[in-house]
Amino acid sequence: MAPHHLPFYLAPGSGTDMLMVVMGIFLIGTVLWVGTLYWKLHSLPERMAHKSQKLQFEFVAVLGLISLFTHMHVFWIAGLLLAMIDLPDFGTPLRSIAGSVEKIADATPGQDDASAEAAPAPVSADKPDAARKEHSHV
Repeated sequence: MAPHHLPFYLAPGSGTDMLMVVMGIFLIGTVLWVGTLYWKLHSLPERMAHKSQKLQFEFVAVLGLISLFTHMHVFWIAGLLLAMIDLPDFGTPLRSIAGSVEKIADATPGQDDASAEAAPAPVSADKPDAARKEHSHV
């Protein structure tokens, strides 16, 4: 009773609907593609901050997680802005200065180990009370 030449988009009475199968595959593919695009976009600040300092990268990663779980986009924007800014590295020069100062302190000229361990000068016999007297700073 049906015509012999039905259009391709109409399902035959005894077969599968090919248009529905194709559209189902297309829908699954589109959802996976959009999900991948979303994850790549969401991880953009972390990928940008990956080449920066460890502390800055951790801040950006935490802001990204907060924005993911709270759905508040202001955290993602803050992470993106923080990833774009190059924070100056204060730690390396300060560690270098501290190391140099330690080397200088260990190698001060004119100070021998024997003179550092020498006993204090004896108190003169004419002023015995002067050594025992306490100084007041009032």
